[in-house]
Amino acid sequence: MKLKNQQSPGQNKNKTDRGILDLQGFLLAYPGMTISPSLGAEYIVQGSLSFSAKFENNDRITDSYRLKIIIPPGYPKKLPVVREIGNRIPREREHHIMNDGSLCLGSPLRLLQKIAKHPSLSGVAENCIIPYLYSNSHKQKYGYYPFSELEHDSLGEIKDYVDLLGLDTVEQAKYAIKLLGMKKRIANKKLCPCGCNIRTGRCKFNYVLRDFRRLAERSWFRSLI
Repeated sequence: MKLKNQQSPGQNKNKTDRGILDLQGFLLAYPGMTISPSLGAEYIVQGSLSFSAKFENNDRITDSYRLKIIIPPGYPKKLPVVREIGNRIPREREHHIMNDGSLCLGSPLRLLQKIAKHPSLSGVAENCIIPYLYSNSHKQKYGYYPFSELEHDSLGEIKDYVDLLGLDTVEQAKYAIKLLGMKKRIANKKLCPCGCNIRTGRCKFNYVLRDFRRLAERSWFRSLI
């Protein structure tokens, strides 16, 4: 099977490696989805994504949503954009829809961490998209979301980073993200965000920062700030 937007070797070197995405495996797992032509360097997959899932002690739900998934150049260090195109989800913030109409699948840094562990498109569907769709279907069927929700706007996001980084306060998390946006040799000379009052380069927390540096470029963390 030849992909519609497949390019010749050496063309557009910034395009995401198709092997990372395993598009063939994704299309086999979700036969209602197809690859759409793209004018840019991104991959676009859209159609009906059907699932049957059960999370924790909640009921099993079988459902289907029409989606458009945009995989940008630089993936997995840049996040995919997912849109619901069947008009089943109200375009309102309480339904976890972003200002641009895309689905809010979680805080960006947590999504990057999940995707780094399972970078194939099937992994994105299983670990990021389907939990969101399951939650929405559960809300429609039972009247409430089955999972705890992040607060809207940046406040909920930064609180999630406090937990993700293993810190105690919002200010510590903000400072840690600021360090991730710096060159490592500069960040290592700064006081550690954990509050130990020693340089970051001499604290065990530096290993935490090292793991997160692998997820994205410095510019991504600067934009997160």
